[in-house]
Amino acid sequence: MSDAPKAIVLAHGDLAAAFVAAVDLITGRGDRFEPLSNRGLGSAEIDEMLRERVHALGANVVFTDLPAGSCNFAACRLLKDRRGLIVVTGVNLSTLLQYATSSDASDADAVATAVARGGGALRVLTGPPRAD
Repeated sequence: MSDAPKAIVLAHGDLAAAFVAAVDLITGRGDRFEPLSNRGLGSAEIDEMLRERVHALGANVVFTDLPAGSCNFAACRLLKDRRGLIVVTGVNLSTLLQYATSSDASDADAVATAVARGGGALRVLTGPPRAD
């Protein structure tokens, strides 16, 4: 699996590293991802770091934690210059687990399946009504 192109997980603080560690613990396929953090970086520095890592890894997919914010803004700016790049925002662990274990032939298919799995994993659970 280490020969497969890596995807990047770009998130605030230690979240990307935690996501990748969890994927590795559960599937042993954490090597499908490179975690990046925006910690201590300004907008231009995040752009530069992301651009360099996407290029160095040959990554076609960037997962970000929030639809707004510095991580996703950097990924969206890179979309303008990088043909074939796919950005997935609002990532959760279910999405990354599906992507890591995907056998889909293309990044686009793997991402579509992963996004469907991640969205479908969201649930609201409630207990019995409170007695006030």
